[in-house]
Amino acid sequence: MKSLDVITIGRSSVDLYGLQVGGRLEDMGSFNKYIGGSPTNIACGAARLGLRSGLITKVGDEHMGRFIREQLQREGVDIGGVVTDPERLTALVLLGIRDEDTFPLIFYRENCADMALNEGDIHEKYVASARAVVVTGTHLSNPRTEAAVLKALGFARAHGAKTALDIDYRPNLWGVAGHGDGESRYVASRQVTDKLQSTLHFFDLIVGTEEEFHIAGGTSDTVAALKAVRAVSAATLVCKRGAKGAVAFEGVIPDNLDEGVSGEGFPIEVFNVLGAGDGFFSGLLKGWLDGKDWALALKHANACGAFAVSRHGCTPAYPSLEELEFFLKRGIQQPDLRNDAELEQIHWSTNRHRNHAEDWPEYRVFAFDHRMQLEQLAGYTLEKGGAFKELCLQAALQVQAGRPGYGILCDNRIGRKALHAASGSGLWIGRPCEWPGSRPLTLEPELGSDYGGLGEWARENVVKVLCFCHPDDDAETRADQEATVKRLFDASRRNGLEFLLEIIPSKVGPVDDQTAAVLIQQFYDIGIFPDWWKLEPMKTQAAWANTISAIEKNDRHTRGIVVLGLDAPEAELAASFEVAAAFPLVKGFAVGRTIFGDVARLWMTGEMEDEEAITEMAERYRRLCSIWDQARTVAREKAA
Repeated sequence: MKSLDVITIGRSSVDLYGLQVGGRLEDMGSFNKYIGGSPTNIACGAARLGLRSGLITKVGDEHMGRFIREQLQREGVDIGGVVTDPERLTALVLLGIRDEDTFPLIFYRENCADMALNEGDIHEKYVASARAVVVTGTHLSNPRTEAAVLKALGFARAHGAKTALDIDYRPNLWGVAGHGDGESRYVASRQVTDKLQSTLHFFDLIVGTEEEFHIAGGTSDTVAALKAVRAVSAATLVCKRGAKGAVAFEGVIPDNLDEGVSGEGFPIEVFNVLGAGDGFFSGLLKGWLDGKDWALALKHANACGAFAVSRHGCTPAYPSLEELEFFLKRGIQQPDLRNDAELEQIHWSTNRHRNHAEDWPEYRVFAFDHRMQLEQLAGYTLEKGGAFKELCLQAALQVQAGRPGYGILCDNRIGRKALHAASGSGLWIGRPCEWPGSRPLTLEPELGSDYGGLGEWARENVVKVLCFCHPDDDAETRADQEATVKRLFDASRRNGLEFLLEIIPSKVGPVDDQTAAVLIQQFYDIGIFPDWWKLEPMKTQAAWANTISAIEKNDRHTRGIVVLGLDAPEAELAASFEVAAAFPLVKGFAVGRTIFGDVARLWMTGEMEDEEAITEMAERYRRLCSIWDQARTVAREKAA
C-alpha cells in the first residue's frame, strides 16, 4: 500500500481574482485571494474527491508562500514535496472575468520560486510513495525544471507508478507570447512541439484541449495532431472539446473524433472557464485511479469541470466527493450552479476548512466577548476594558499552550487589541455582532447598514450573533429578528466567514424539551444553516435529543454545538456538561463570566494585579476544561 494516490508537479501561485464581473481588469478594484497553478489546483481538486494527494513545487519564504502551504494543508494536500526558496518570491497571477468568452490574465512569474524547482528537490522516497505522478506542461519549458520533472518520472516508473501529463499550454509561459497575452491559449511553435514530443513517451495518460493537442502534435488539424502524438506515445489520450465534451482514445486514433469514448456532459451556464481544465483533470484522476471505465471517468470529469465553469475562482470552485455524488444523483436544477442554494450549501459545508472538524473533536472556548456586563462594573473605562481583555487572552493562551481544541469569543469594540493579537495563535476565534441585550435584535454599528463591515474581518473570525427568541414570539418580532439573522448569515457566506448562531429562549419565556428544537427548525426553514450553534445548557436527555435531531435532519455537516454558561457556578456547569457530553454533536463549551466575572470586578477597582488576574482566570478556565474532558470521557465509556 502506498501512502499517496497522486503527486502533482509544477506551478504553484497565489491567484488574485477580480471580484467585479463584466469590466476590464484595469478597472477591477477588489480581489479574492486563492491558491493557483494547474498542479496545485489538481492536487486540491483530487483531495476534495477523497484521493490522497501531494504536491512537488517551490514557494517563497514570505507571506504568500506560507499562505500556499497553510491552504494546501487545509485542503488535505500533503506538503512533503513543497520546498521553500529563500531567494525567490512566490508566483502571482492577476485575473478577472470580463464575459463568458473573455478572461484577462497577467502572470507575475519572472524568476519565481516554482520555476527554480531542480533535480535536488526531487526525492525518490517521496515519489515512490504515490500510485501516480501528474506533470503539467509549463515545467517542461525550462531546462532546470524539465530536469526535475524527468527525474521524478524516472522514479515513478521505477516504482510502478502511473504517469500523466496535462499539456496545460500557456504560450507566454513558453516565451512565445507577451506578458499582455496571458489569456492566450494557442500560438504555434515548432520549438514547443519538439520539446513536448521528446517527452510524450514517458506518460500513460495525456490530457489536453484541441488547441493543446495542436501544439503537441504540430498541426492545427485535431485528428492529425492526435495521430502525431500517438506516433510517439502509447498513452491514453483525452481530448477536451469544450461544449462537445471530452473523448478518450486508448489505441489507434480514428478519423472521426466522435468515435472515441465519451462521457455524459452537463449543460450549465458558463461563468468562468479559468481553472476548469484542472477541475476536469481532478475528476478524471478519481475515475482513473479508482479503476473506472473511461465513460464513467469522463462523466465525473465533465461534472467537475461544470462546477468549475459555474463559480468564481479555481480551487474554491471544485466539488467534494459528496457534492459530486449529490449532483450526479439529483441532476441540474438550474444552469447557474453557483446560485443553486441546495447545492451551494453542500459545497460550503463539505469544503470549508476541514482540518478543524477532523482534528478538533472538542472545543473549549473562553468567552470574553461581553460588553454590557463589563461596562456596568465599577471602575470601568474603555481603555481598562480593552486592557482586561488582553489579560483574558493571555490566560487563554496559557491554557491552550499551543494545543488544538481551544478558542475564544472576543469583540472588536472593547477587545480590539486582544482580538487582533489572537490572529494566527491557533485559537478558534468567534466574534460577536449583536448589540448587547437587544430584542428585537440589532447589530453593532461597525457592521454598517448593509453589513459591509464584514469585508474587513479576518477570515479566521467566526461571525457570532446572539438572538433572544422564543417559539411564542409574536409574528412581528419573529419576522424582524429572522430577517436580521438571515441578512447577516448571507453576508457572512458572501465574505467566506463561518457563522455561529446563539439562541437563548429562557430569557424570553418558559422552556421545555421541545423549545430549542422548534426554534432551530424555524431558522432552517428560512434558509439559515449555521456552521455552529451555541445553546444554553439543557437539563434533560430528551431536550438534547430533540435539539440534535432538528439539526441533523436539516444539516448533517454542521460543525456542532457549544454550550454557553449564563454565569452559572462551576458545580452547575459540571452537571450540565454531564448531560451534554453524551451527545457527540455537542463539541464543548463557550463560557465567560464563570471564568472572568469575579476577577473583572476586583481588577477594575484595583484590588487585583495583572498577573494575579491572569493566573486566576487561567486556573478557572483550566478547571472547566478538565470538567468537560472528564464528562466526555465518562460519556464515551458508557457508550462503549
